[in-house]
Amino acid sequence: MATVLNLVLFGGVLVLHTLVAAVSTRFFRIRMGTQWGSVLYALLVTPLLLLVSTLLFTGVLGIGVNLGNSATAVGVMIGLPLALGFTIDVLYMPTPDEYDVPDTTN
Repeated sequence: MATVLNLVLFGGVLVLHTLVAAVSTRFFRIRMGTQWGSVLYALLVTPLLLLVSTLLFTGVLGIGVNLGNSATAVGVMIGLPLALGFTIDVLYMPTPDEYDVPDTTN
């Protein structure tokens, strides 16, 4: 049975994962020159970040509740924050074209 503290910490980890997904998606959209490049990086690199974070929080620190099986855990801890973070970045943030990125000169 899940305690209130475990549920609160689990919710905090989900919020943190959503924040990581939104920020990394924004970073890739601003820094990448092509639209498909940013999508591929967001879909390949961000889940790896979330997987490492999930292993750290649920494995090493023991935060979270028993979700039953691994497919549910991956869906809730990686898939849901990835979808929410991407949606927040695409729908609620200004487009990357509105930002001025400084040129790098060597």
